[in-house]
Amino acid sequence: MELRSFGQTDIQVSPLGFGAGHIGSDALSDQEASRVLHQALDLGIRLFDTARGYGLSEKRLGHFLKQRRHDVVLSTKVGYDVPGAKDWTFQAVAGGIDQALLTMQTDFIDIIHLHSCSKEILAQDDVIEALERAKQAGKVRLIAYSGDRDDLDYAVKTGRFDSFQTSVNLYDQRVLADAVPEIHRQQKGIIAKRPIANAPWRFDTRPVGQYVEPYWERAEQLDFPLEESSWLETALRFTVFEPGITSAIIGTANPEHLIRNVRLLEQGPLSTARVADLKRRFQEQDQNWLQQT
Repeated sequence: MELRSFGQTDIQVSPLGFGAGHIGSDALSDQEASRVLHQALDLGIRLFDTARGYGLSEKRLGHFLKQRRHDVVLSTKVGYDVPGAKDWTFQAVAGGIDQALLTMQTDFIDIIHLHSCSKEILAQDDVIEALERAKQAGKVRLIAYSGDRDDLDYAVKTGRFDSFQTSVNLYDQRVLADAVPEIHRQQKGIIAKRPIANAPWRFDTRPVGQYVEPYWERAEQLDFPLEESSWLETALRFTVFEPGITSAIIGTANPEHLIRNVRLLEQGPLSTARVADLKRRFQEQDQNWLQQT
């Protein structure tokens, strides 16, 4: 895959990134996790995104990175679950970074995110200061925020983050009208999470209580004319080639899924007319969606 510049930095990332949540599962063996990670790298994926809350993910990435560290742009998330530290404090963020360095057996982390904390926590200032000190010490290269809506808007306005991660997909385009253009204007990197909206087309009936349920509901409201086999292709190409998006992360434990996704992106962007139609249909339903969420 072609590589893209991550904002104004010298970091280069692939347009498709690997979300390492699935490989943190106990149901997956170390060997299976290693196979998926090597497959991703062999396919040209260079951005690997994890978090301290993703089970065995950081540990397994650490084993993988021993021989491949300089081939990978490594992203993780912190702010919680540090022994002896209250969540979302200076100590929790600083301690989380130190633990991540040890767990992943690396001297530095390319991108460190605050993991979807609220704007009220950001306003306390100490969590951002912890990131800044880690950057000054050379422990991390870029400090970032992962989150959505008002919390993301606040993080962008602080001017203190180098990059951002937020939800962008067919069924949640709201960020494309405000935060993404502003971040792009600031020439900072943007990682799109949930680029295929957890694939709501997999379900014939409402997936009650599952994370994908709001997206399934949104899909029912929107009249996107697609053949079933085209849902994944359209959703992925829509997000990955949206102006301002640097990389989109998708998680899987199946190497075949990685191959399929890369092949779909080889087709390039959707047509301008198709993108305009998808955005128009979303905007027509946007007010109802906002009222219901």
